[in-house]
Amino acid sequence: MESSLNHATALTALVIAHPGHELRIHGWLERERPLVFVLTDGSGSGGHPRLASTAEVLHRVGARPGSVFGRFSDRSLYQAILDQDLAPLESVAKEMADALVEAGVDAVAGDAIEGFNPGHDLCRVLADAAVAIARRRSGRPVASHAFLLDGRPDDTPSTVAGIGEAGGAFHLSLDDEALARKLAAAFAYPEMKGEVERNLAEHGEAAFRTECFQPVDPEADLERLLDDPPYYERYGERQVAAGHYESVLRFRQHFLPVARALRELGRSG
Repeated sequence: MESSLNHATALTALVIAHPGHELRIHGWLERERPLVFVLTDGSGSGGHPRLASTAEVLHRVGARPGSVFGRFSDRSLYQAILDQDLAPLESVAKEMADALVEAGVDAVAGDAIEGFNPGHDLCRVLADAAVAIARRRSGRPVASHAFLLDGRPDDTPSTVAGIGEAGGAFHLSLDDEALARKLAAAFAYPEMKGEVERNLAEHGEAAFRTECFQPVDPEADLERLLDDPPYYERYGERQVAAGHYESVLRFRQHFLPVARALRELGRSG
């Protein structure tokens, strides 16, 4: 059965943690022109937002910013997880659910849980909660898919945490013109220059021709999702040592309770 993410009449939405993630699925973005929600302004530890560059990407392809568009700084989102501050997170999940229902969205794509960045992983949990609430409120099916940000862009992420079986995967293969536009958009995004160059050096241009989306299992066992500790804990220890952050965000101590609460919101909110 064809995924509604790949259906010509589907109304779609994109939920990403940081500005710039849309570049990974630029071909799909260009084709679908979805409603786009971005959790943070992309300011990172340096405090320099990059939301304007994403707004320009969306404008060029005809996609629409949603009501949640840079709602948090990276630091404030990180702190909300550390403090187990659920109120702003639950509010965002409900706001996105309302927007999905109002727009009649049939399918949502967003960041996968990879254990690379807690903001990416939280984005997945927030998207899942919003989709669950939207399904219940509207009485309509809403498909939910994830794509990789840390892994190879042309990988089918069937073994990634919280992602369903490979049978429901959707792959979009870009022609030469679409790939050229995707690469041009990436090189025209000044704040992502270093990351774009690293990704191209690591994977090669051909890997960015295929965009992979995998159905999400919203009930995947959170405690078995990631390596213990995940990469972001080890990176966080280095950031604390360098003086960029005061505390290390831990999966079991900080992320897991927040994720469980947001899952419960998705079931009952």
